[in-house]
This record gives sequence, structure tokens and C-alpha cells, in this order.
Amino acid sequence: MLETQVVVKVHEGLHARPATQFAKLAKEFNSALKIGRGDAWADAKSAVKLMLLGVKQDEQILLRADGEDECEALDRLTQFLSNVSAIVQGATVPDGHRGSDGSATAPRAFEHTAVVRSADDAESPGALRGVPASEGLAFGSALAYVRDELMVDRQFVSEHEVADEVMRFTATLESTLAAMLEPGDGTMGNEIIEAIADVARSDDYAGTIRELIATRWSAAAATLKCGQDLAFAFESMTDEYLRSRADDIRGLTREIVAVLLGKQQKSLRELDVPSIILAEELSAPDLARANLANILGIVCTSGSATSHVAIIARSHGIPAVLGLPIDKDRLRSVKRISIDGTTGEVWLDHSDAHEKELSRRIDAQREQQSALLAYRDVEPSTRDGRKILIAANMGSLSELDSALQAGAMGVGLFRTELLFMDHQRVPTEDEQYEVYATLAQRFHPWPVVIRTLDAGGDKPLPGIRFPKEENPFLGWRGIRMCLDSPEVFEPQLRALLRATAHGNICVMLPMVDDVDEVRRTKAIIERIAAELTDAGVPFAVPKLGIMIETPAAVLTADLLAQEVEFFSIGTNDLTQYIMAVDRMNPSLASLYKTEHPAVIQAIKMVCDAAKRAHISVGVCGEAASRPNMIPVLVNLGVDELSMSPNSVLRAKKLVTEI
Repeated sequence: MLETQVVVKVHEGLHARPATQFAKLAKEFNSALKIGRGDAWADAKSAVKLMLLGVKQDEQILLRADGEDECEALDRLTQFLSNVSAIVQGATVPDGHRGSDGSATAPRAFEHTAVVRSADDAESPGALRGVPASEGLAFGSALAYVRDELMVDRQFVSEHEVADEVMRFTATLESTLAAMLEPGDGTMGNEIIEAIADVARSDDYAGTIRELIATRWSAAAATLKCGQDLAFAFESMTDEYLRSRADDIRGLTREIVAVLLGKQQKSLRELDVPSIILAEELSAPDLARANLANILGIVCTSGSATSHVAIIARSHGIPAVLGLPIDKDRLRSVKRISIDGTTGEVWLDHSDAHEKELSRRIDAQREQQSALLAYRDVEPSTRDGRKILIAANMGSLSELDSALQAGAMGVGLFRTELLFMDHQRVPTEDEQYEVYATLAQRFHPWPVVIRTLDAGGDKPLPGIRFPKEENPFLGWRGIRMCLDSPEVFEPQLRALLRATAHGNICVMLPMVDDVDEVRRTKAIIERIAAELTDAGVPFAVPKLGIMIETPAAVLTADLLAQEVEFFSIGTNDLTQYIMAVDRMNPSLASLYKTEHPAVIQAIKMVCDAAKRAHISVGVCGEAASRPNMIPVLVNLGVDELSMSPNSVLRAKKLVTEI
């Protein structure tokens, strides 16, 4: 038996498509093959079991092989897992589309976070609020897409009917999949359907159904039971993306059972009038046969931003809102509907005046997208002359060119975790220095803020052993881990001091709760500086700042400000910790509010403390890029906003209007 550790580089981990491809590859070998994640193990030849294992990108797993071809198997499977592009469900987002009955803006880059609003930006009158799933505006006729519940009237069959039931199920499965796999309107949707087809043909789905039929279950009853059980297994997972796969299993099962029962199901294939789909739930199989050109928007009473419906909608520029709180009767009665996929707002049976206003907003947004290019080289100031730095959040040098092209005024947050993840070990001091120095040189003279390693049990790294924790978000992570791991922390600090010789590096400490953590770090920096001096190595001591992302840091901001030269507020974690809300849980999206008075007050306290200490304060969370939050943050006293490169131009323009 052979065993090896592998850091999974496959894009987004072993979700549907990569898991099925990996399982197919594993089946080429005679050896018994298993993957271990923590204490859990899965058969590498079972796509469903691999998905249920929940392996994520950049996680370290164990790969075990036992058999005559174990060496070749480990080698081939390791190559697959180590290749970031082994299976990449990438998609180019097309321009928005406009139908005769409604309109949609060209979607912008979408991020899986709850949309935030400023305290002054109330919901529009008459709007319902769901989960924003695909950006853009749309209005038009509503098409209620509601299916009747399927009831199986025959649970069991006689012994002599078993063979026929197996054949009937197999034929129905293949004909259903063939219909789904007909050429569609886009690569992303086709890849998703192919992944669902792989699962459908797997031993865990088709194999289990055949086993049930062999024990005299009817084909319909067996399919319904297997589909329900498998959907429940996915819904029980902690990973939001994998939980959303339950929708695909239910959609596939519904299609097969309907055919087995001889029931005529509604289909979007015949959609010939541009409409906004209003449904209780949609699955990728529902959209597989749809005329997407006539779908102006999608609204569902269930679902999340990581569902395959949301992914397909984004890839085709179709605005979508999921999880809308309305009942089935109201859903059936809607005639006209308009949606804002950016905010999650939905208006039912709105007025003509509202529709005209929405059309005006759509046209204005298209014009604004073109006009933003004029702000590339602008160094924005508010109307009263206050300069605001608009910087980029980055995680690797691969994002460098896009940040520069967008006109980013430096880097407000460089996440060093990805640098560590790119290696099968902790990167050396020299390897780190090369990256930090490149950033400093390319962005000179703008400041480059580099965050020291921010890792924990939720995102473990190769070469660092993390304890198993009940709640890693409150555990051994950030500066806590660094101070306890000098073999990791000190080489990084040495590399940062050396890179600061280029003049524009700033160092930021994550997850700081206590003044002593800063003082201990400063003592280490002083010692390293002395060692570099003695060795004759060029260096400079960088500006030192901290992330403000915990209530403790907010409440001791005055004390912390005496020890550092800048603050950077991480609104994502700060909101999560203050509101006691998991920001990745779609059912809690309405509670995850950066504009909540408690969070706004916390930001104000930090800005006031920074002002008293005459140090700068920035924001590097997602709120920094939100149009409705930028004026709030600037007026609270924030000096710098750092965001994804694709939001830089819009932020620059907004600052000039404050």
C-alpha cells in the first residue's frame, strides 16, 4: 500500500464535474483507491462520495492506493489533483440582453457575499427582498413555473416484473439525459448538465436505484427514494456550494419519475415570449432545455447564490433573485415583475411609472460602464478636497496587470495565504521576497499593504499542522498562529523587511485582539532588523498596521492606535463577528448587514480612534466597493478603500461625487 499527501489545486475543489472526472480516472486502475480529508475517507472511484467528502481547492488530502498498479495510480491521480485547470468551469460573462418585453443590464463581476446597504439607502417602496444571485436589472411579463407534486401510486412490483422495471428505468434515465444533453445556449450550462449526467449514471444513483428495484421496488418509487436520500445527504453538508447540489439531484429525479409515471411535466423549452421566470425552485435540468434568449430574469422562492441555476444565470447575463419570500398562490397570480439582481429586490405587478424608471436606470448603467474608463488615471478627491486612495485587493501576482490596468492606486490588501498554498511546503524567505519586491516595484510609488499569513483550521496550509477545532473561525488563526509559529512567521517578516528596501511596503497583522500581540510582533521585527544589519543585507522597516475585524479590536482601538501606523477594517469578518452571523449561510443573508447600526457604530469608533492618533484608516472588506456604502465609509473618516480590481473605476467616480 502506498500513501501520499497532495494539495488539491483543482479549481474550487472536487465539486460535481471534477469529482466525476477524477472518479473516471480512478476507475482505470485495478488498485483500491481512497481519499482522506481529516478523519473522513471516501472511495476515489465514487463521484458522489467524493463530492460528499467536500474537498476544497488548496486543501491538503491523503491519497491512498493498494494494488498491482498503485504506483501509476498515485502518480496519475496526484497529477490531476495538482493541476488547477484539470477541470475549470470558467465562463465568459456576455453582454446583457434586451428583449421586446424587458431589459437587463450587462452583468458585472459577481461576488458571493450578501449585498449591503447604507443606513440612508432604504429598500424601494413595494419591494420584496430575496438573495441576489446574478447582477442586473430586468422587467417584463411573469411566467409562473409551478409543478405539481409527483405521487408514486405503486411502491412495489412482483418478482417477474423486476427485470422489466430495471430496463424501463435504464431506458428512461438515458432518454432523459439525452434530452438534457442536447446542444444548449452556452458552455457553462452544458458542463453543468454533463456533470449531473455523470452523477446520474454513477453507482451511487443509478446503481442504488437498480439495487432497490432488484428488491421489488417499482422503478418510480426506487428513483424517488434514492433521489430524496441523496439530496438530503448533500443538504446536510456544511459547504454551501455542495449543499446546492441537492437542487440538481431533485430536478433530475423529478424528470425521471415524471416519465416513469407517464406524467406530462411543464418545460421551458416552449418559452417563445420574453419573460421573467417566477418559480418555487429551478434546477439545472430545468434550464438545460430552455430557450435562454427569452428568459429576461429568474426569481425563485428557494435556492442560493451558489446553485447551478445562479451560475448559469450569471454566465448568460440573466439577472436572478433567489429565496424570495412569497407563497405559491401569490406566485401564480403575478402578471408583471421587475427585479434587481444586484440588491435582491423584486417588485410584483408594479406600475408603468416604475417600469419607465427601471428602463431609464438600465440605459444609464450602460452609459456609465463606458464613461468609467475616463477615471483610470484619476486620483479622486471628494468635493471638499479630501483625497481618498482607491487600491486593489490581491492574492497573487497573476492579478497584478488587471489591478494596474484598472488604475488601482496601490494594493490595500495582499493576501499571502495563496503564496503559501502554491507550494507543497512553506515558501522560503527568498521565494517570498521575490513576490513582495515585485509588487513594490510594479506599484511604486503607491503603497503596497501586505498582510502576514492569515490561516486557520478552516483554510489549512501545507507544512503547517493545525489542530482540529469545533469552530476554527474563533480558534488558532491569524496573528495567534503566527506568534506561536516562529519558523513560519519570522522568515516572512525577514522577506518583508528586505522588500521594504524598495520603499513602499506596509505590513498588516490579521486577527489582532490585544495590544500585546502587536508589541510582540514589533519586538520580533526589531530583532530581525538587527540581524539583517549585522549581515549587511539591504532592508528597511515597513510601516506596521493591523486588521480591525473583531469586537475586541474595535473596543481597544485607542490603545492599538498608539502602537501602529494604520488601521484597515475588514468589514466581512467584522460584520460576521458583531452580528454573530455566518456570512456564507444564505438563510441568514438578511441578518448579514454591514449597514446595521452596530457595525456602523463600530466603524465610526475605529475611525475616531485613528483620527485621535493621527494614523490612517482603510477598509478592505467587500463594503469598500459597494456604491451604497462608499459615501458612508468616507463620511465616517475612512482614508482608503481597497477592493477587487474590477470595482476600482466605479469607486473612483463615486468618491468624486461625495
